Amino acid sequence: TVRLWVDDAAALAWMAPDGAERVHVMPWRDPQANEEPGDVVIEAFGCDPPAAFVQAMARRPGCVWINLEYLSAEAYVERSHGLASPQFSGPGAGLTKWFFYPGFTPATGGLLREPALAPRQAAFDRATFLAQLGVAPGAGPLVSLFAYPGAPIAALLPLLASEGAHVLACPGPLQAELLAQAAAFPSLHASALPWLTQPAYDALLWSCDLNLVRGEDSFVRAQWAGAPFVWQIYVQDDGVHAGKLDAFLQRHLQDAEPALAGAVTELS
Repeated sequence: TVRLWVDDAAALAWMAPDGAERVHVMPWRDPQANEEPGDVVIEAFGCDPPAAFVQAMARRPGCVWINLEYLSAEAYVERSHGLASPQFSGPGAGLTKWFFYPGFTPATGGLLREPALAPRQAAFDRATFLAQLGVAPGAGPLVSLFAYPGAPIAALLPLLASEGAHVLACPGPLQAELLAQAAAFPSLHASALPWLTQPAYDALLWSCDLNLVRGEDSFVRAQWAGAPFVWQIYVQDDGVHAGKLDAFLQRHLQDAEPALAGAVTELS
């Protein structure tokens, strides 16, 4: 049984409109006096649980505290995954916080993938799925786009137009911008997609010749799809995202031909 404390649950309205069995969504707030921590507390991305809740964790025998960190291909992830951080003072005195780092090597926490993914992909019918979306593939490449606001659409669209691409734009602030700018290119076709379930988004990735993805989750699903992709990493104010991008590209392209590796690196 899972309790998920989150400060904005709006996205769950379309991601999981019917909820999920044994998952309870809670508003992020100071805990009530009668709320007891579970056997395991997962602190996502350093969210700092309220002090009163951490005190209750310290009173619960055997409570396991995990700090789930960001995905990265950087070398420090291997050194940091699984490290213990004993709490000698403060509300959690006596507890140990354990660091969990997702990553791309056996020395990290890895990437959790459902067992049925590969069989689902092997049985996938591309033509039927695209017909359900109302998409009729043309002679040019089919491209999916899921990106952050501020993605360099103006520079990207002429390249896609030169190939006669058909761009399938996922919902979000960028969708309207893409459709408006695509109208200036007669050889470019653009379609607005509705919100998709996670299995349907996987099917979209399997259907496309190129996937433009962002963040962490769509980035990982694109790798498992086995199709060419370009990753838009989340921009951080202090610029540390540049190191994360370089570390991933080095691993991703380590066996690629130099010309291809250079082109992908420059585009990324």
